[in-house]
Amino acid sequence: MKTKPNISKVRNIGIIAHIDAGKTTVTERILYYTGRSHKIGEVHDGEAVMDWMPDEQERGITITSAVTTCHWQNTEIHIIDTPGHVDFTIEVERSLRVLDGAIGVFSAVEGVEPQSETVWRQADKYRVPKIAFINKMDRIGADYFGTIEMMKKRLNAKPLILQLPVGEGENFAEIIDLIEMQQIQWDAQMLGATYQMEDIAPNHLQNAQKYREQLIETVAEYDDELMEAYLTDAPIDTAKIYAAIRKATINLKLVPVLCGSALRNKGIQPLLDAIARFLPSPIEVPPIKGVHPETGETIECKARDSAPLAALIFKVFMMEGRRLSFVRVYSGKMRVGAAVYNPSRHLSEKLSRILMMHANKRERVEEAGAGSIVGVVGLKESSTGETLCSPEHPVLLEKIEFYEPVISVAIEPKTRADQEKMDEVLDKFMAEDPTLRVKKDEDTGQTILSGMGELHLEIITSRMQREFKTNVNVGKPQVVYREAIESRSTASAVFDKEIAGQRHYSEITLNISPLSRGSGNRFKSEISQEKLPQLFIDTVEKGAMESLESGPLLGYPVVDVEISLTGVNHKESLSTELAYTVSASRACQKALAGGRPYLLEPIMNTEVFVPEAFMGDVIGDLNARNGKIESIEHKAGTQLIKATVPLSRMFGYSTSLRSATQGRGTFTMQFSHFDRS
Repeated sequence: MKTKPNISKVRNIGIIAHIDAGKTTVTERILYYTGRSHKIGEVHDGEAVMDWMPDEQERGITITSAVTTCHWQNTEIHIIDTPGHVDFTIEVERSLRVLDGAIGVFSAVEGVEPQSETVWRQADKYRVPKIAFINKMDRIGADYFGTIEMMKKRLNAKPLILQLPVGEGENFAEIIDLIEMQQIQWDAQMLGATYQMEDIAPNHLQNAQKYREQLIETVAEYDDELMEAYLTDAPIDTAKIYAAIRKATINLKLVPVLCGSALRNKGIQPLLDAIARFLPSPIEVPPIKGVHPETGETIECKARDSAPLAALIFKVFMMEGRRLSFVRVYSGKMRVGAAVYNPSRHLSEKLSRILMMHANKRERVEEAGAGSIVGVVGLKESSTGETLCSPEHPVLLEKIEFYEPVISVAIEPKTRADQEKMDEVLDKFMAEDPTLRVKKDEDTGQTILSGMGELHLEIITSRMQREFKTNVNVGKPQVVYREAIESRSTASAVFDKEIAGQRHYSEITLNISPLSRGSGNRFKSEISQEKLPQLFIDTVEKGAMESLESGPLLGYPVVDVEISLTGVNHKESLSTELAYTVSASRACQKALAGGRPYLLEPIMNTEVFVPEAFMGDVIGDLNARNGKIESIEHKAGTQLIKATVPLSRMFGYSTSLRSATQGRGTFTMQFSHFDRS
């Protein structure tokens, strides 16, 4: 059995970026140079280790976040390679929730792209220290300093330049290390596995000295000892510079910036050094806090094996028909065969296996200690975002927030045998993916699948056929609307019925008022507990809030309303919870119908990159789709058009854009908000 590394030598990191910035290529090089894999797998050949699903290999994109472990200079690095496509943002969200550090990969040509911004902000939300790696320095149009300026402007980051590229585009050859003041040269014959540190070429020395001065001046702002040495012109030891950068990075003050070309095998070893040097171990980040499930008192979970167990399930995946749960252990130890307690569901489960993951391959281990990210087999009920702890020391960690779907398709089984399998398969997918919703349309009998985008739903239906041999007919994508009301409305409802020999009676009056956009739904009671016991007030709230899930216009969820319980006729012996649930639902539906309901549709933030010659046609097309142009920016020979467009008008846009720009235009789209249609 392998010996467990010192927790101070563990790094839990994620690789985050916009689609096609090179995340998976960077990960493949890391695995090769650390000896984890013995062949470089290329994304464009469909051979990347981390993109192991058939759909990922076919499309050349990452769909599901994959976990692996590798070793570099006495440091154990757990890596999660996350998707870059906006439809799979939840994969990034739940990965960042359990990570201690992140590598933001940027393309030197495109710079900071929309999804780069999204994932960076997600990392900021969870206070994850970051390193930036500016990739694709070998591509025509690469702009190292332009990308750094975009980081400042778009991400509100404070980049710290640690390296300078020697040449850009086709001329990119080597990298200057500003801390060691050395020039790094890679051996192309050895696929970049060997490299030499040399003196900086005389024609680059002055520029390197200038940027090193800036580096020390920036870091000195966060380290008194370094500041004193800098001000007195005393010699500065490189070990002190490394220590000061580490401290500022972990405290989220600075973002170290490195560069290279993963595809050309340049820049990866210094990136690995930076991961070990600058990103925190599990004991260097603030201990995660939870609450006692019964008393509500705050509990601090320190990253120690000797502490009580506190772990979070951040992902569930069906692998070879088995339910595999990905778990981050924050404190304590998990052991094979031991019972763990799930305080969300008030149940105990047994761990039958603990696995160290390497994409879709795995290695059995007997235990996992604080700081570990592992796969667990044996959890039958526990799901994504739930806590595992010891029964003697229950703790509830903060849940993961999930996104609401914006697009739907209708699916029907092709045969009776497919019908039987379909519901079971969809249950498995919903256990895996919290952004996927399934419901039955009572009128048509169809199953409605809702998700984050066209690609998201396309992948789900493809996996149904590929992995589970379930054949379905898929309808055209439909927008998932919301409903809201314009005016206040009051309605009453009476329920008086005898069921199984018992009479159930209730009569209530509800008042429904519109709230400002984005306020959510609220319930309040104007009835005192003397007049109606709290149990029944809670029952009314439950019935009314559940009825908001299907609005009066087209059955979409109702948003931004306040429901007030204003009147009640309570009969002590006859009024029951069932009666109040039904009357609350009826009164709510009546009041909604009288509140002048209207539809809200999803509005998408859209960014279109287009050559200048086609600007007029593209803007005209966006206007025809009811788009609002917000800004136009000039960027590296192309124009960047930012607009907000209703999702319903964006189906088939990629085909229109290609034909309007001779195949040279590209666009990205992500959900912004709901607005009146």
